[in-house]
Amino acid sequence: MFKYCGYLVRNELLLQRAIEMGHAPPETAEDQRDNILQGALNIMGHAGVLCSARFRRVKTPKGHKFWCIAFSSNDPCDRLPATAPSEEEYKALKELISTEANLRSP
Repeated sequence: MFKYCGYLVRNELLLQRAIEMGHAPPETAEDQRDNILQGALNIMGHAGVLCSARFRRVKTPKGHKFWCIAFSSNDPCDRLPATAPSEEEYKALKELISTEANLRSP
């Protein structure tokens, strides 16, 4: 099992971000995946981590699946560092995701 160090991001947040960018609401599973990817790339770009992080589908030990913006991994094929990044590298992403989640909370 590969392990990642990063931030879990819910589908809803990524889909909403894509819609705010002008993408149509998804009608098919393929549309949904495309919108999720576009939302993730936009968030990563705004946080300045597009070149230093990867977007991955991960499963928690309890079996729950999430999207993860990962900064490190123990997967040698992933081309990510094996150690966690410094706070400077992930702070902007952490703040952006927190802000986005808080804005969408009921």
